[in-house]
Amino acid sequence: MKVSVNWLKALVDIHMDIDQLAHSLTMAGLEVEEISPVAAAFDGVVIAEVKATAAHPNADKLRVCEVDAGTGTLLQIVCGAPNVQAGMRVPCALVGARLPGIEINAAKLRGVESNGMLCSSRELGLSDEHAGLLALASDAPIGQNIRAYLDLDDTILTLKLTPNRGDCLSMIGIARDLAAVTGATLRLPRVTANPSTGAASKAISLTATVACGRYTGRVLTSLNARASTPEWMKRRLLRAGFRAIAPLIDITNYINLERGQPMHAFDLDKLNGSINVRFANAGESMNLLNSQHVDLQPDMLLITDAQGPVAMAGVMGGLESMVTDDTTSIFFEAAYFDPDVIQGKTRTLGVTSDAAYRFERGVDANGGEAAIEAATHLAVAICGTPTTQIGPLCQALGQLPTRAPITVRPDRVTRLLGMQIPLETMREILARLNCNVTMVGGNLSVTPPSYRFDLRIEEDIVEELARINGYEKVPANPPTATLPMQAVPEGARSRATIRHILVDLGYQEIISYSFVPADWECDFAGNATPLRVANPIASQMSVMRTNLIGGLIACLKHNLNHGESRVKLFEMGRCFLQDIATLDAQPERVAGLVYGQRFPEQWGAGGQKGEAADFYSVKGEIEALLQGLDCRFEKTSHPALHPGRAAAILIAGQPAGIVGELHPQWPQKYLLPAAPILFEIDVQALRGTTAPGYRPISRLPVVRRDIAVVVDESIEMQALLDAVTSAKLANVIDFAPFDIFRGGNLEAGKKSIAFRILMQDTERTLVDSEADKNVSEILEVLGNKFGVTLRK
Repeated sequence: MKVSVNWLKALVDIHMDIDQLAHSLTMAGLEVEEISPVAAAFDGVVIAEVKATAAHPNADKLRVCEVDAGTGTLLQIVCGAPNVQAGMRVPCALVGARLPGIEINAAKLRGVESNGMLCSSRELGLSDEHAGLLALASDAPIGQNIRAYLDLDDTILTLKLTPNRGDCLSMIGIARDLAAVTGATLRLPRVTANPSTGAASKAISLTATVACGRYTGRVLTSLNARASTPEWMKRRLLRAGFRAIAPLIDITNYINLERGQPMHAFDLDKLNGSINVRFANAGESMNLLNSQHVDLQPDMLLITDAQGPVAMAGVMGGLESMVTDDTTSIFFEAAYFDPDVIQGKTRTLGVTSDAAYRFERGVDANGGEAAIEAATHLAVAICGTPTTQIGPLCQALGQLPTRAPITVRPDRVTRLLGMQIPLETMREILARLNCNVTMVGGNLSVTPPSYRFDLRIEEDIVEELARINGYEKVPANPPTATLPMQAVPEGARSRATIRHILVDLGYQEIISYSFVPADWECDFAGNATPLRVANPIASQMSVMRTNLIGGLIACLKHNLNHGESRVKLFEMGRCFLQDIATLDAQPERVAGLVYGQRFPEQWGAGGQKGEAADFYSVKGEIEALLQGLDCRFEKTSHPALHPGRAAAILIAGQPAGIVGELHPQWPQKYLLPAAPILFEIDVQALRGTTAPGYRPISRLPVVRRDIAVVVDESIEMQALLDAVTSAKLANVIDFAPFDIFRGGNLEAGKKSIAFRILMQDTERTLVDSEADKNVSEILEVLGNKFGVTLRK
C-alpha cells in the first residue's frame, strides 16, 4: 500500500516530520517498508510561457525562445526539445537553479546566449520521459514554483500491511488508525446525498443473499466520457500505484483508494434488463476486462443481467459491458461480498485484481452508499453536461455480517499485558477506534465498527489496547515463576537424543519442504493419488509428502553436484497421509541416507580403506540407534528400495520402518552415479527404550563352542536366531553367526553357516559336559524346526 503523505495530512491533522510519522505508523502495526520522495531535490524552477520561437542561426535542431517566467522581462533561452512551440507553458529552470546533477548558468549555445533551461520530466527527476518538454495546463500560473504547482514536496510511504488489516487498504482507513494512535483530529471528506434529477434506475435482485449482503447502484445519464481526469486526481492515483485510464474508470479507482470500497462502472446501454447477483450455472463462460475468456465454476459469484454474466463479482468486470470513450450513460455499483466467496478466485483464474485483494480481506458492509454518493459527485463534476441526470439510489439487501459485543475484562487485560491500563484510558482508546463501549458489571462490552473484521475475541481488543496505548509502554519485566525440574522417564528417549545418536554416527541433519513434486510420491512411495495442495507455492511443490526419501535424494544430488563424494544425511519431520485431520495421520519419522565410502578417506591400510557403505553397514548403525529396543529385521519390498536388498524394521513385533538400497531404476532417473542406502523409522517407536537394569558381571570364564550347520538356502538367518533365542537355553549368553559358505562339496540349494556359541554361569565354571549338552540342544532345536544338519 503506497501512501501519499500530503494526501494523508489532508485527512488527519498531524504535525510531525516524516521519520516520526513512519515510526508512529510502524509502532501501530502498519509497518513502513520504504520512504521515497515524489521528486528529486531541485530548486529555482518556475512555470513559464513560451512567447515566441525562432530558428537557431547555427544549429538546425535548436530553437531560440522568448520566455515569460514571471521575472518582469522576457528571457532568451535556447531549447532543443522537438515539441517546443509558442503559447505552451512549461517548467523553466532560471539561472542559478539546481537540478539533479546540474546547476543552471547563463551560457552561449552555438554562439547564441541562453539564460536558463526549459525542462522535460527527466531533467526534473520526475520520470524517464525526455522526448520533449513537460507540457503544463494552459492556465498554469506563470512564475509559480513548479514544486508547489505539481505538489512535488510530497513523500510516498510504502506500507507492509498484515492480511488482517483490510480496513487499512484505503487512505481513510490509514487516517483513522493514525488519528487513533496520535490523538489527532480527523478531517474526512464530507459526503452528502446527491439529489435525484432523473428517474432512470436499475432493478436489483439477490439470489445469493449470503454471498452478497448488500448491492447498491445508481444510473447517471448524458455524461461526457471523453472529459479529462483532473491533474490532482491523476497525481494521487499515480502516487498510489494506479495508472490514469479514463475519467469514469479513474473515479472508481479513486473511490476505491480513498475509501477502500471497490466500485465498477457499467455502460448502461450495454446492460439488458435487471441486475441479479447469483452463482454461476453449469457451462457458463464470459470475457473479463483483460480480454481473458474464462469458463465459470459453480462457486464463482456473478453479476448478471437478463442475458447472462456481465461481471465476476468482487473480481473483475466483463468486457462486453465495459465503459468506453463513447459511453454516455453508466450504472455505478458498490457491493459487499462475503470474503470466503471471493478468496482464491484470482489464483484459480490466474488474474490480478485490486478489487479481489480488498474483498477477500473484508470490505465495510456499510460503505457502499457513501462510495456511490462520492463517485456521483465526482462524475458530475468531471464528466457532467448540462443534460446530465442523476438517478435515484437503488439497493438490495441480503444477509449482512453481524458484530456481537465482545466482553473485555480489565483484570484479564492486566494479566495479558503485564501492566495496568486505567479503565477510563481503555474506554478512551476504544472510542478513538470507533468502538461502541458500555459497562456491564465491571467489564467492558465492546462492539467493533463494521469495517474492523479482525476484532472478534477478547484478545483482539487487548491487542488493540496495547497497540494504541503504545507497545513501548509495555514494561520489560522478566517473568518470575518457580521452575521445578521435570521428571524424565528412563524408558523414553527424547527427539534430541535421537538426533545426537545420529550425529555421533556421522550423519548431518537436513530440513526439507513438506511440499514435494508429485512424481516423488509416485516413485518413492508408490502413491498415485497423493494429497494435493490447494494453492501450491510452486508448481514443483504441489503435493504433501508421505515419506522423507525424496528430500534426502534431492539433497544428495545437490551435494554430488558440488563435488562431495561421501554423504551421510538424516532428517526428522512429519509426513502427511491421506486424511490429515488428526495427528495420527501426520506421523513423525526420521530418515537417513548413506552414500559413498563407509569411512572418511584416511592413511590407514586394511579393510577400512576404500570400503563402500552397504546394506549391512547401515543396518549396523540402525542397530546402534535401536539399542535397548526389542528390534528385528525382516525381508520386505518397497517402491523406493532394491527388491533383494531391503528389510522391514520391527520394534516390539510391530512394523516401525524400512532400510535398504535405492531401487536400481531411480539412480538412472535422478542422475545418481550409484545407489545410496536409505532408512526411515517412526519416531514414536524410536522414543521407547528399555530402562537400565542391574545384572551381575560374572567373574568366571566364558566357554566358547563353534558349530557349522548346513541349511536350505531359503531359510533366513533371523529364523534360526529366533528359534535358538526362544528355546531359552540355560547359560547360553550369545548365539551369533560369523561365517557363511556356499559351493564346494555342499549340495545345490544348501548353505553352511558357522555360529559362535558363548556360555557362562555367574556362580560356577561350566564343565565340558554342560557345554556339549547346550550344543546338542541347539542342534536339536534347529534340526527339528528347519532340518538343519551338522556340517562334516
